[in-house]
Amino acid sequence: MKVLVSLAVAVGLFLVGTLGTLPGMGWVFGVVLPYIAIAMFFVGLTYKVMSWAKVPVPFRIPTTCGQQKSLPWIKQEPLENPHNALTVVGRMALEVLLLRSLLRNTKTQMTEDRRLVYGAVPWLWLAAMAMHWSLLIILFRHLRLMTNPVSYCVTFLEQVDGFFEVGIPVIFITTVVFLVSLLYLLLRRLANAQVRYISLASDYFPLFLLLGIGLSGFFLRHCYKTDVVAAKQLAIGLVSFQPVVPDTINWLFYGHLFLVAVLLAYLPFSKLTHMAGAFLSPTRNMANSNRQVRHINPWDYPVKVHPYEEYEDELRDKMKSAGVPVERE
Repeated sequence: MKVLVSLAVAVGLFLVGTLGTLPGMGWVFGVVLPYIAIAMFFVGLTYKVMSWAKVPVPFRIPTTCGQQKSLPWIKQEPLENPHNALTVVGRMALEVLLLRSLLRNTKTQMTEDRRLVYGAVPWLWLAAMAMHWSLLIILFRHLRLMTNPVSYCVTFLEQVDGFFEVGIPVIFITTVVFLVSLLYLLLRRLANAQVRYISLASDYFPLFLLLGIGLSGFFLRHCYKTDVVAAKQLAIGLVSFQPVVPDTINWLFYGHLFLVAVLLAYLPFSKLTHMAGAFLSPTRNMANSNRQVRHINPWDYPVKVHPYEEYEDELRDKMKSAGVPVERE
């Protein structure tokens, strides 16, 4: 039911987006809703980051799985147990760029002698890496629609991405990798009983939303005649705050654009905010320097207490009249 509901919502949103071809609705789905989605994205993400940044972290709580820096003759594991800002940057770079933590301790199983063993799931890590990096390259390629003239970096990346020169227009490698990796992540969540048991509709919906964006983008480029000049005119108008809605934009483009707008608006309020939360996780971004520096809780302010002696001095007469024993007469 969770899967069907998420799929139905994603399909329904795409159909709603196709209404942009109706008379007078082009400005709504081509200008107003994208601007609202972008505003919700930046405002919501900023609010999330600021709220996380205000959470007090009085103690050093980095997650470690290696030797801490101590005596000179004891070998330290700098990336497993960072002790200064430089090693923390190295650890965070591996985490953000290579999803390092996903490669370890993601599978547990019981051996025949009743021992709990942890292991890696390399296919999950590979699919996640492929999906994230493909999405980044696809977003970078879309700068072609928002800039005039097109940057050499974007042109060079397109040439590398379409190196195999398959099809006309050329099928980009990242397009195929993005869709295949998303499909694997969805099938894994459906096929694995343990993962399916803990999955919620909020876990399936982003997958269907990304699949809808990827598939509609693929069909726009390869299967359905699209006015690229009109699409670029709309994109440049949005970026330059001089919006123009050409009449030749088709229903598939409006559906694709609306799904992108929904993703932007939905991202700050979903689990997808891990893109920003990774940088604010105290278990990752703190150095384990407990043996070098004495860390004092900055929120440990003096608290005024009311001991029993003062309580008795204030209420001694009433306590004695009520027959309550007192320590001092």
